[in-house]
Amino acid sequence: MQILKGIAVSPGVAIGEAMIIDNEGFRIPRRFVARDAVEDELSRLDAAISSVANSIEENRRAVTEQLGEKYGAIFSAQLQMLRDQHLHDELEERIRIRHNSPEYAVSRILRRYAKVFQSLESTQHAELASDIFDIEKRLLYNLLGLRREELSHLTSPVIVLANTLTPSETANLNRQYVLGFVTEEGGRGGHTSIVAEALELPAVVGTGRFLTDVSGGELVIVDGDNGQVILRPDEETIARFRHELEEHHALAKRLTKLRDLPSETTDGHLIDLFANIEFPSEVEACQSRGADGIGLYRTEFLYLGTGKMPNEEDHYNAYVKVACAMGERPVVIRTVDLGADKLDPEHDRPRQRNPFLGLRSLRLSLRNPQLFRTQLRAVLRASTLGNIKLMFPLVSTLVELRQAKAIVNEVKEELDSEGIEFSHNIPIGMMVEVPATVITLDAFLDEVDFLSLGTNDLIQYALAVDRSNHDVATLYDAGNPAILRLIDMTVKVAQQGSVPVTLCGQMSGDTTYTMLLLGLGLRSLSVAPSAIPEIKKICRSVDISQCEALAQQALELEIASDVNNLLKNELKRILPELALFA
Repeated sequence: MQILKGIAVSPGVAIGEAMIIDNEGFRIPRRFVARDAVEDELSRLDAAISSVANSIEENRRAVTEQLGEKYGAIFSAQLQMLRDQHLHDELEERIRIRHNSPEYAVSRILRRYAKVFQSLESTQHAELASDIFDIEKRLLYNLLGLRREELSHLTSPVIVLANTLTPSETANLNRQYVLGFVTEEGGRGGHTSIVAEALELPAVVGTGRFLTDVSGGELVIVDGDNGQVILRPDEETIARFRHELEEHHALAKRLTKLRDLPSETTDGHLIDLFANIEFPSEVEACQSRGADGIGLYRTEFLYLGTGKMPNEEDHYNAYVKVACAMGERPVVIRTVDLGADKLDPEHDRPRQRNPFLGLRSLRLSLRNPQLFRTQLRAVLRASTLGNIKLMFPLVSTLVELRQAKAIVNEVKEELDSEGIEFSHNIPIGMMVEVPATVITLDAFLDEVDFLSLGTNDLIQYALAVDRSNHDVATLYDAGNPAILRLIDMTVKVAQQGSVPVTLCGQMSGDTTYTMLLLGLGLRSLSVAPSAIPEIKKICRSVDISQCEALAQQALELEIASDVNNLLKNELKRILPELALFA
């Protein structure tokens, strides 16, 4: 058994067989080989080894002729490994005695060899490990041929293990068969993490290198609550996590009774509990969990993984579906929040060295007014069919906000001239995600109807931590005293200006921070639909005075770990059943 520690980005527990996705997209089966099929499978393995050996020999000859014996020797070493009798005996034993498939035997044994060389930590041994991985890939390609499976075409339940998954790959996961996923790279608050939470898939990212330690078909446990991944768990561990799964399901069932009850504190303060959504299909989950509305409708899915830019009707249809389903409940549509590379990957532009500080979000929309207008036209048209509000992301200056509002007014005039109906008084708001915006927030209040605190970006900008960088992931912490003070400052300034403020970052859906946020004065939270029942349970179990006292204690602390321990201990005292999963 091997335990990995990563970053928990989507809650829940999943137990299932590993599906390893490398750069080639291989899925390695662990199917049982029937006794009467053993000889055929051994013949198939021998044919694959012979074919790969011939290919390597051709490479050796070609390289030797062009570059000399020194470079051709690289392939001679691979041939020697491939033809090694000990390797052949081990592969045969796996198939003949253990009845493993040739694909599984190849992957299991060669990865074990590679790991031994990697552990020796020398350049020469690292090169040998690389050669072994190359041989493994060649053999698998030959054995699997066209039977490689894509993520969107699964036929059995799996845990997906990968170096990284793009947001579009994550969005296309088949939820009927993908139980959860783990990636070597990634961090909190990235689009992949957000999509995982939207799909309600337990997920852990940023584990560091581990794919060489596991083979397809092996049992894996993903603990999306605590950021743990367990490879080849023993029976005791499996039993413990199956019990935890049962506890999860039992708690969820109990919390469904809260669906139609108000999110009201014990001393009578109503808390608006809105939902963050990524896809129109999530509106059903919002309704079933009793969401008061949509506090953040991310629109990036329209641009990711489709292979084309969305037109006005694509936008309009997506917005209308949600607006009509939510009826009178508010739906806050955020304009596209992507970097230039994600919005138009085919465009030949220099790579941004630091995309989080570059051309993205509202800056990108203002630089591409036609794309911006297309989205604004659709939002305004849809506004007649529901309680729609418009919100701009990553506003860092008053000039940007005024430019965006000016374009909205131009689009309104355009629609008027075309005789197209829309809500002339559509509320306009902005995300508060940049420390500079917090500091100068009073200057923005006369320009907007509402504010939304986006803590995912606020944390990374305030703490100078790239949230997708594994090496600094531990520094990305919502409990950092600086973050608490920025939230406190935002809420107080908004209250003084009588502008409503919602917190919509992932922090709002973390039960650890609910009492703190209420104590800091927030009366509106927007969370992943799956988090609504738990957050509502907390709201209905506390009074504001105890939350304010807790927030004051937290504000006086100097270290993030002390803040988090304080909050977790208080949650454990009040609601121990929720603290188990916090």
